[in-house]
Amino acid sequence: MQIDSLQQDQTGLPARKLPNNWLSARKSPVTAKATGDSQAPEVKPSTRFERYLVERLLKAGGNPRVRVVLWDGVAISTSPLPAVGDVEIRSRATLYRLILDPALAFGDSFSDGSIEIAGSLVDVLTEVFAARKNSPPSGALTRLLAGWRRPRSHSISDSRDCIHHHYDIGNDFYRLWLDERMQYSCAYFPEPQVTLEQAQLAKLDHVCRKLQLQPGQTVLEAGCGWGGLAIRMAERWGARVKAFSLSHEQVELARELARQKGLTGQVEFVEDDYRNAAGTYDAFVSVGMLEHVGLENYRELGRVIDRCLAPHGRGLLHSIGRNAPQPFDLWTATRIFPGAYAPSLREMLGVLEPWRLSVLDVENLRLHYALTLKHWLARFDRVADAVGQVFDDTFVRMWRLYLAASVAAFQAGGLQLFQVVFARETDQLIPLTRDHLYRGPAEC
Repeated sequence: MQIDSLQQDQTGLPARKLPNNWLSARKSPVTAKATGDSQAPEVKPSTRFERYLVERLLKAGGNPRVRVVLWDGVAISTSPLPAVGDVEIRSRATLYRLILDPALAFGDSFSDGSIEIAGSLVDVLTEVFAARKNSPPSGALTRLLAGWRRPRSHSISDSRDCIHHHYDIGNDFYRLWLDERMQYSCAYFPEPQVTLEQAQLAKLDHVCRKLQLQPGQTVLEAGCGWGGLAIRMAERWGARVKAFSLSHEQVELARELARQKGLTGQVEFVEDDYRNAAGTYDAFVSVGMLEHVGLENYRELGRVIDRCLAPHGRGLLHSIGRNAPQPFDLWTATRIFPGAYAPSLREMLGVLEPWRLSVLDVENLRLHYALTLKHWLARFDRVADAVGQVFDDTFVRMWRLYLAASVAAFQAGGLQLFQVVFARETDQLIPLTRDHLYRGPAEC
């Protein structure tokens, strides 16, 4: 796989304070042998009971091909096959945190350095996720591994807080490792070897083709990110776009990019909730926002679409999904994406069915997202030192884990990426073939 060289400037980022609910950096609890510090306290060997607990954790996780190496050097594996890597638990306290709260403790312990991975982080996590499918379907330990979750509200104010937690970290941060258009969603790879910039541009045009977008048509976009899709729709497809986002930093940058391109008359970026959208549009599109809507609001999203979509209109929903209903793991839902949920395809269609909107096309881009995330992870690793200077080492390790775990989840099949195209049930102008997916304006 070709990973393009980083184009962004790595210097000049302003110092930032982490949000209060993020991890704070603390010294990793490493052994005297590991540090060479003769003054460090003597390490007490692991007990038979502690080794038994590790075995129980591995068996509950489906016996993955990994070794757990304890602080005294004892290595434990329950798989007869060679390990793809080691999970190093660097203190007794870390082990008991894992036992008592595994849903949060692994991510937090990796972030603060008290757990380390020897070998490829992506390969180890992919193996763990794949093996989990073979774990027992019930049992107290398995339920504990999943973690207890309280459903989060998706009111407008709570939604704004959740979006702020992840997307308002800072435009400078995301600019370091995203592509030049700041696309933070699944790219589309016509060929595996194309650059991330080329794949993200192909994604934007793929969406426009699916909507059969024509010059002069109007588009309502719910969740616009940094404006890349809206700007592409206006600049290359001649559309007029009204785009909504709750992220202040995203909207400000999107407006500036539109101004630089002379598109302020064609694209309007609105810092508001999608539920407040009004008017009639030829197309509706949402890329990477459905994950933040909340299941309880799917009918309301459908109501907005039904209210705003013209009789001849087209719509597209682009969302991370699953093959069966399942919440995000507790660490991701707490540290990375509060309030997020990846729906099954059946749940996703709950947006459309109450309003009798007809599904025209469903495409699964799972492998495209795994490849996108590999590019992001490689780029993030190249700028990790610059990120650490702005935030801290805990932040860097937390985001490396998030990106690597996302690659692993798509590779192991735990996550999918669905694009669903829809129209009114009475629309007689729907295409008879898919030829339109491979035609459109010439590439820049």
